[in-house]
Amino acid sequence: MRRHFSLFWNKFLRRRLRNDISNNFSDLSPDKIEALEKILGISLDNKSYYIKALTHRSYLENNNANGSSNERLEFLGDSVLGLLVAQYLFENFPDENEGFLTKIRAKIVNRNSLWAAADELGLSKIIIIGNNLQRDLVKKTKTVLADALEALIGAIYLDHDLETCRIFIYKNLIRPHMIHDEYLIDENYKSQLLEYTQANKISSPVYEILKEEGPQHNRIFTIRVIIGEKNMGDGIARNKKTAEQNAARIALIEIRNSESSL
Repeated sequence: MRRHFSLFWNKFLRRRLRNDISNNFSDLSPDKIEALEKILGISLDNKSYYIKALTHRSYLENNNANGSSNERLEFLGDSVLGLLVAQYLFENFPDENEGFLTKIRAKIVNRNSLWAAADELGLSKIIIIGNNLQRDLVKKTKTVLADALEALIGAIYLDHDLETCRIFIYKNLIRPHMIHDEYLIDENYKSQLLEYTQANKISSPVYEILKEEGPQHNRIFTIRVIIGEKNMGDGIARNKKTAEQNAARIALIEIRNSESSL
């Protein structure tokens, strides 16, 4: 009974999302679709999903266009991505504990990883953006391309199925980390800094937002990390999480430099 309801709900959700996307966006942009088919290596049956996935909200704002941006597809793609990466790790690392699996999943699905994959695929050349965003700037802006990649995963799921998503995610996100054992490198600087403070029985890090600058679709955050009453470093990025990670990384460098000079 529960499985039957789950299948019914899944079909209902997919149908509602398909209708929402198809009705609100009709610009199929054949040149971009052709380029995207080559990039993804799959047939694009309902092309409007993919155009939606490539549409940044700056384009709609700049052109006073109807419809919505790729944010809803990004939400869906993020969930699909998390599920499939978690399943891969669960099946391929049977002897590892939850903490290990959580760390590796975070490394594979984080903003830097998504941006690197999107950049490798060449999404910066075909993403649909407003005139106020320069294309070379978009390539350097990790959030825009990372979000577009998640939205494309959502589009692939709706247009095809979970298995097609699994193949795409393994090829472009999982395999690059596994092939050179990059998953063993810990880039979660916030976690490292917290572990250091706990091991040394000192105050836990506190992160404070110093500044928020730029338009809504292209914000720049400056965040400071404080341990006790001491400022340990400022991080700057286009989203809060990355700014916090940058601040923690600077703090760790400061700590290591101080310890090496003793």
